[in-house]
Amino acid sequence: MAKTDAPQRDMTSIGEVATPAFVRLPEPLELFHRRAARFRYLAEGHDLTPYLLFLAGIADAQHSAQDRLPAPALPEPDALNRAREFGMPALDRARFAPDQTFEQTLERVLAVAAKLGMPDEAKAALERVRAAERPTWADMTRSVLDYAIPIEALAEHLFVAAALQVHFARLAACLDPKALMPVGDGACPVCGGPPAASMVVGWQGAHGARYCGCALCGTLWNYVRIKCALCASTAGIAYQELEGGGGTVKAETCKSCHGYLKILHQHMDPAVDIIADDVATLGLDLLVRDTGFKRGGANPFLVGY
Repeated sequence: MAKTDAPQRDMTSIGEVATPAFVRLPEPLELFHRRAARFRYLAEGHDLTPYLLFLAGIADAQHSAQDRLPAPALPEPDALNRAREFGMPALDRARFAPDQTFEQTLERVLAVAAKLGMPDEAKAALERVRAAERPTWADMTRSVLDYAIPIEALAEHLFVAAALQVHFARLAACLDPKALMPVGDGACPVCGGPPAASMVVGWQGAHGARYCGCALCGTLWNYVRIKCALCASTAGIAYQELEGGGGTVKAETCKSCHGYLKILHQHMDPAVDIIADDVATLGLDLLVRDTGFKRGGANPFLVGY
């Protein structure tokens, strides 16, 4: 593992002073299509090839499931205004209750996923979810949103998490980005969830800016660099990466909270994806964990690691 004990100044954005947009909302019809392609690219020659290809298939199912789905129902305008007034997320995941549109989304994701090639254990888990009653779906949904997934049922909840990603991404896409505001360090301004990872972007008007990425709704929000996205400390920040990793993905470690969050350098590789590249760099998690830091990124496809 290569280790950098002190933050390094990024000189790539000199002369490109700009005020980056606070949020970039997801485009659901593009998000999962691009993610599937990224999983397949990362799977080539990888130790996790079978799992990465499986997740590519799940992303394909997430993309296909959106065809002719009814539009999701946003909270009433008064509720959105109150959330903004009190600094609360627009789509508070803590208050989410499955509705008919989400149930249709889950049904679609499960139906498309059933056509994928997968290990027998995963296929059996999928069939258990398809056969479950609506109250069980609601319980599983709450477990995913609360990050309380039982270890013995990881596979079943993975499929529910995939449907939740689709539903919340479609909801987030309907919001007005100009009406969103920070709701606290390390919290998604749309759904209130923690980031899966963060990335330094190369977008025009935001070159060199850092964005945290939500694993649930796919929203990206601007966040100060060289600052822990878990506890907001600016002291004791350092970076670690795998030997030969090329600097595209690093672990930003914090001595204050002893946690870490991966940081992806999208300005170096425009194809990086918050979820796919996080999974594909599991080796970095294992090595950083051995140095005494705890993973802070929330990724439903890495639960149990």
